[in-house]
Amino acid sequence: MTPDQILPTYDRVAAAWDKARDRTLFERRYLDRFLSHVPGPGSGPRRILDLGCGSGRPIASYLADRRAAVTGVDGSAEMIRLFKANVPAARAVHADMRGLDLGQRFDGILAWNSFFHLSPDDQRAMFAVFAAHAAPRAALMFTAHPRAGEPVGAVEGEPVYHASLDPPEYRALLQAEGFELRDYVPEAQDCRGHTIYLARLR
Repeated sequence: MTPDQILPTYDRVAAAWDKARDRTLFERRYLDRFLSHVPGPGSGPRRILDLGCGSGRPIASYLADRRAAVTGVDGSAEMIRLFKANVPAARAVHADMRGLDLGQRFDGILAWNSFFHLSPDDQRAMFAVFAAHAAPRAALMFTAHPRAGEPVGAVEGEPVYHASLDPPEYRALLQAEGFELRDYVPEAQDCRGHTIYLARLR
């Protein structure tokens, strides 16, 4: 299993994944914490970039219900097709997050259970992508693992690649791009073991 197999895998399992995806919003506490750090743009809704948005349920739907203007980006064509149907008020972009250049800045950037499918080197390069899409004082939240490694997980019975850097390296990458780490929660017991990073552009 390699990172390049991730998008074809999600294309194959998209419908089953969407049907099985837990929609109880066990992530709500951390989504609300993220939103509390997202600055208002002055007028109009807050602009949120959801990287690796999947089918949009439940996270993008939750953000849209809180009057955020959501742009969902996913490299899986099938996931974007579902996203358009599930979150019709949102903007949907079929694109690989690696090297993304939307020419737009956002008040909040979210990469929940998506960024960690990239290789370690691609993850390092993503911090410049985050910064290029971050408006002043933008919030950034992503999930990773609590220690460096390249484990293989599974989605709908198919193997999927994961990777993580060590927490000190994530902190250094954030700092190099002008982000201040506001919260780090390893293996959060109130979020089914997710490891969560929350930062804000200085």
